[in-house]
Amino acid sequence: MSERPLIRPGGRSERIQKSVHAAVRDLLKEVGEEALTVPMIAARADVTPSTIYRRWNTFAELLTAVLREEFHGDRDPPDTGSFREDLRIWLEQFVDDISSGPGRTLLQERVGNAAVARQAAGYAFANLKTLANQATLRGEAVHDPDRLMDLIVAPVIYRLVFASQSISREYQQQLLETVLSIQPLGAVARQPSFQSYVIYADS
Repeated sequence: MSERPLIRPGGRSERIQKSVHAAVRDLLKEVGEEALTVPMIAARADVTPSTIYRRWNTFAELLTAVLREEFHGDRDPPDTGSFREDLRIWLEQFVDDISSGPGRTLLQERVGNAAVARQAAGYAFANLKTLANQATLRGEAVHDPDRLMDLIVAPVIYRLVFASQSISREYQQQLLETVLSIQPLGAVARQPSFQSYVIYADS
């Protein structure tokens, strides 16, 4: 992964990034990815094309950065005091993020880009690990995060990417009830953990 200059919060660099990212998100909705160009983005963000290329090097790198941010979102995992409610809220947010236009674009990119796929998996795994740790500290018995990836994330991704289906709230609730109705499962036998497989954004 290429090195990035540090962004001083509230500084010019952060303002440029936010402006450019917002321009990309808006234009993706308006004209679509195929028609989108760097000059269009620069004009909407009120910066020069050279500013964009200096920071992101290529159009593809900029698009990946914006879509990855869309997938990850700015929200921290919920902490309501109940694992059931935490998991329900997280699953709804997760599905909403990856079902959006930019989110679907990133999912399609993941199919052919192993590095992006592993980083996206890292976001989901890290969130589920946080939820599981919170619940354990409260004294709740919960599934291993790898099991949660298998039981909740995997079927959602498969239906969304390979079957091109929408993920209904009813289906999300069904997944949730299935997970919570069975005895908490430990680490998957004879299968490496996501912990050693995924790539995190800050690695």
